[in-house]
Amino acid sequence: MVQLVVSELVTNAHKYAPGPCLLDLEIRDAAVQVCVWDSSTTLPSVLPADPGRIGQHGLEIVMAVCRSFAVDREPVGKRITVAVVLADDPGGDVAGRQVL
Repeated sequence: MVQLVVSELVTNAHKYAPGPCLLDLEIRDAAVQVCVWDSSTTLPSVLPADPGRIGQHGLEIVMAVCRSFAVDREPVGKRITVAVVLADDPGGDVAGRQVL
């Protein structure tokens, strides 16, 4: 799951930002925190779900599989930070997520 999330976020940074991007991975609170910084000031927008749309489902997927999703403006560019849980609870619940 982490590999998928990293792939989607770095691909978007490479595709839409004019300059370099940085990737940081850190284990925190039973999750992998993925941070991707890029030089673009344009904030990402998640399109509404549309099964008929071809492509542009990356952020939709990222938000569906991550425990948290945040976008922060930086002095130059922006930083997207997400958390992907490492393991499921032995009882069958996904660790770190609340079922409503």
